[in-house]
Amino acid sequence: MKILLVILGIICLLFLLVILKSSRKKIKVYLGVTICVIILFISCYLTVPIFKNINYGLDLQGGFEVLYQIEALDGNELTSDMVYNTYKAILKRVDILGVNEPEISILDDDKIRIALAGIDNKEEAREVISSTAVLSFRDYNDNLLMTSNVLGGTSKVVTDKYGRPAVSLPIKDVETFYSVTNKVKDMDNNIIVIWLDFDEDNDSYLKEKDNCGSLSDTNCLSAAIVEQAFSEDVVIQGNFTLKEAQSLVELINSGALPTKLNEISSHTVEAKYGSLSLNKTLVAGVIGIIIVFLLLIIIYHFSGFIAGMCLMLYTMLSFLVFYLIDGTLTLPGIAAMLLGIGMAVDASVISFERIKDELKIGIDFQTAVKKGNEESLSSIIDANITTIIAAVILFIFGQSSVKGFATMLIINIILTILILIFFAKFIIKMFVKTSYFDDKPNLFIGLSKKKIIPSKEIRIPFKKVDFVKSRKVLLPIICCLIVIGTVYCYITKFNFAVDFTGGTSITVNTLEEIKLDDYNIIKRDSNKDSTTIVIEEILNKEQIDELETKLEDEYHASTNIYVVSDIVKKQLIKNAIFAILLSLLGIIIYVSIRFKFSYAISGIVALIHDVLVTIIFFGIFKLEIDSVFIAALLTIIGYSINDTIVTFDMIRKNYNQREKNTKEDLEKIVNDSVRLTFFRTILTTTTTIVPVLCLIFFGSSEILNFNLALLIGFIAGVFSSIYISNQLWLLIETKRLNKPKKEEKKEVEELQVKGINC
Repeated sequence: MKILLVILGIICLLFLLVILKSSRKKIKVYLGVTICVIILFISCYLTVPIFKNINYGLDLQGGFEVLYQIEALDGNELTSDMVYNTYKAILKRVDILGVNEPEISILDDDKIRIALAGIDNKEEAREVISSTAVLSFRDYNDNLLMTSNVLGGTSKVVTDKYGRPAVSLPIKDVETFYSVTNKVKDMDNNIIVIWLDFDEDNDSYLKEKDNCGSLSDTNCLSAAIVEQAFSEDVVIQGNFTLKEAQSLVELINSGALPTKLNEISSHTVEAKYGSLSLNKTLVAGVIGIIIVFLLLIIIYHFSGFIAGMCLMLYTMLSFLVFYLIDGTLTLPGIAAMLLGIGMAVDASVISFERIKDELKIGIDFQTAVKKGNEESLSSIIDANITTIIAAVILFIFGQSSVKGFATMLIINIILTILILIFFAKFIIKMFVKTSYFDDKPNLFIGLSKKKIIPSKEIRIPFKKVDFVKSRKVLLPIICCLIVIGTVYCYITKFNFAVDFTGGTSITVNTLEEIKLDDYNIIKRDSNKDSTTIVIEEILNKEQIDELETKLEDEYHASTNIYVVSDIVKKQLIKNAIFAILLSLLGIIIYVSIRFKFSYAISGIVALIHDVLVTIIFFGIFKLEIDSVFIAALLTIIGYSINDTIVTFDMIRKNYNQREKNTKEDLEKIVNDSVRLTFFRTILTTTTTIVPVLCLIFFGSSEILNFNLALLIGFIAGVFSSIYISNQLWLLIETKRLNKPKKEEKKEVEELQVKGINC
């Protein structure tokens, strides 16, 4: 970083030297460029430290996530107060573990999800969280003598007479305690056994007395011989380490859980597995950003450099905002970041293409820039709002990493509007006012003077391509392919992940043949650097630990284990269907308000096409469909409507310029609108696909299918924007033209008949 600062200083010095020998007009340009270079380097410089201080999710640093079903104790009805008190108790217990930024959320009023990234001892964490922390005092035969109600004050760690760690329990109800100890001293087996979370079905002092006092092996904390009645504080002595004694004290002081927690789903990721995913995804991200930056400069020259500078500022601010809101960054979150870069570039491309359209017909430079920026604004705002609808719905109904993806996408869209629209336009306006670029359109925006031909109307490119006529061949072909693909997928079935089937998914970072003879294996898949095995069994915490140890010992493999119960499976399926339907409804309402209902219906049919093509592609090639795949579908919906809205905006503009439109006029409007936006559609899709391709080739295999879904969906989106949404709008509007108009009712004149009316 010091080298970068030195280079920045040298560049600034060189600019100052040039400025001293330049005209006033050039001075303004050089000062502006200096400011842009400084912003660029500051953005690059700050991105790395901000990124390093963001909270990483399980998939980037390891840890575990667990979902519990909350049940009331003693068969009582579960109330909202019980759930909330359980939440508060778990918060206290997680503090004991020292986890940074744990994620704890209540779901469906009777479930609680806990994600602890970076945790080392998963088993200890499970015990601390789910233990009901109820102390009981029992006799030699496990009969209850006293509950924790006799205790009061704060427990603390002390040392016994041998200097070993022990736990002191202050007594509040001294009368009860004296009475019980007085009774026990006269028993044949005069022992008081102290239990933590005594289980009447499984625990027994006779069975566990040899391990009593060892927290790792039993719930039996201590067994003391009572030779006389007493009422002073109790000291629990056992074979405790200092850490065990401290954990026990903190657990007791955190209070008993008011409910019972049943584990119904879990996700464990080893730290080595997470760091490997992080490094690969970062490399892919850097490559993607560099390629997009270079493409902008090559195509738009100086304006491309301004857009690239704003893009780096946008990237830095995205991470900064995510850091300030204490967001948890996951692999899908990074994917959303890179996807947002492509979508942000779209805002610049729309403006630049509109400016070039104005320049081509001979409008003076400053007027062309002003007019191009103004006319592009509505398209950009509409496109981003329709995308944010899908992102918000994804945030509401998504879970875990999917919610992180939605959060990053929402941040990206807001920053796109602020940075790539308003700030970028302000910078460009600053340079335009210098008049330095008035006769340099090629330097400013990559437009050769040879292409400037004065005219009253914007010249239409790609005139030899008739998009309206070619639909008659392409649409029947795509309809047949969708029908055939749907039938094939229905017969051969989809490759659903454990999210939608239930069971346990085990992913290991090795391609070696893994033998799991003790389990019913449903399927086994391998990709470039890992193997995933799905088994029918829903493993509990003990079985997960046993399996992790086996894989580490026998194969030296880092693991990612994901357990999904039937309860979770049904909830995920319901949420997925509801989220997709709700996003489509939201888009219909918005587009109907901003345009017309005919535009909304046409756009939705195009979105359904994109979703179907993506699903059929996964079905044909038997790619795994999981909960993150739903996030990909919603992203495709958001991005595809973004693309469609830009063409719709051009159609609306051309349509409104005419007082009356015939069928031939409508066909010309659609053809010309698609031609005018065709280059922009291809370019912005390319800049969006570039980061996705980088993630596919260089990123983590964990999100390979996610990125493949985006790739197929974006390609399908280009086709639907050109040949489905606009063509369907044409059919609807043509049908309206051919509809016979209702004859207006003519007022019947009163018939004047002599002798009657007079």
